[in-house]
Amino acid sequence: MKMIRAIIRPEKEDEVIAALEKEGIFAFTRQSVFGRGRQRGIEVGGFRYEELAKVEMTVVVKDDQLERALGTIKIAACTGNPGDGKLFVSNLVESRTIHHD
Repeated sequence: MKMIRAIIRPEKEDEVIAALEKEGIFAFTRQSVFGRGRQRGIEVGGFRYEELAKVEMTVVVKDDQLERALGTIKIAACTGNPGDGKLFVSNLVESRTIHHD
């Protein structure tokens, strides 16, 4: 299994979720985060914003779903502007569901 951590623009969150669902990928964890990339923030109207609001989504997929999931996220999250986000992929050794016996 693979774990994808996607850092995306907040306004693209719903599009990414809908696109993943269309591909049959329904489970994810989402949280609001702040950060910056190569641009080191932005300047708007004379004010410098060092950190920008982003959404971090964690998605776990089977190995054979990885490329499809990455491609889906990239297309849905893209605006064509700097700061669209980043995708991190790592191997997941184990996943367990918490349930009542």
